[in-house]
Amino acid sequence: MSPTDGQDLPGLPTQRPFVTVDVAIFGVLQDELQVLLVQRPSLATEPYPGLWALPGGFIDVSADDSLEACARRKLAVKTGAVAPYLEQVGSWGSKARDPRGWSTTHLYFALLPADSIQLVPGANAADVRWWPVAGAGVRGRLAFDHAKLLAAAVERLRAKVEYTSLPAFLLPREFTLPDLQRAYEIVLGRPVEKSAFRTRVLAAGVVEPIDRQRQTGKRPAQLYRLASRSEPIYFPRTFEPKRD
Repeated sequence: MSPTDGQDLPGLPTQRPFVTVDVAIFGVLQDELQVLLVQRPSLATEPYPGLWALPGGFIDVSADDSLEACARRKLAVKTGAVAPYLEQVGSWGSKARDPRGWSTTHLYFALLPADSIQLVPGANAADVRWWPVAGAGVRGRLAFDHAKLLAAAVERLRAKVEYTSLPAFLLPREFTLPDLQRAYEIVLGRPVEKSAFRTRVLAAGVVEPIDRQRQTGKRPAQLYRLASRSEPIYFPRTFEPKRD
């Protein structure tokens, strides 16, 4: 049944909105926060041909038991990866956001180590690549209202980074404390004070040491992993900026 076909269901309107799920997939590459975008097909029959967009698509009522299930399915189709962290940001809808008709979308953001996925265009995508996040978006026009959606996802991510362990989900399973601090700084867009950072992270039990070290310069660096990958840990206070 198409999203607008409701004639065989008494009591329902004959026209119903398109319902989609979109995912802002964040990673850290080249010391920058980046977002994964897909290029729409260059066909005249497609909305916004050739423009870049957040990965996503229509809900499949036979395959998706929930909005989150749809988001995880789209993530797997577009990247072949399972994100260690996924969160719903919000919902948007209007008759103007999609030229095909009244539509609503439910936006999620996902965090994953950027080097854990292979960039292979999925169905209905001409290309896929990472884009550096500049401010609250990317340099370039996005399809539909995805510039607004991306800005909302970036704002949510940066706000939660101030008091949670979220940046650890952007790292490989094993990392050093300097790696983790740098991930915070990249997402926040500012330095954080080293000693306060380490005290906060270790006291909150965010990470646990493993029986391995990484050779860095003259002294080996202790490797850590997340104490729990099921959900983020919350801090009682936000991180302090680095003092001059």
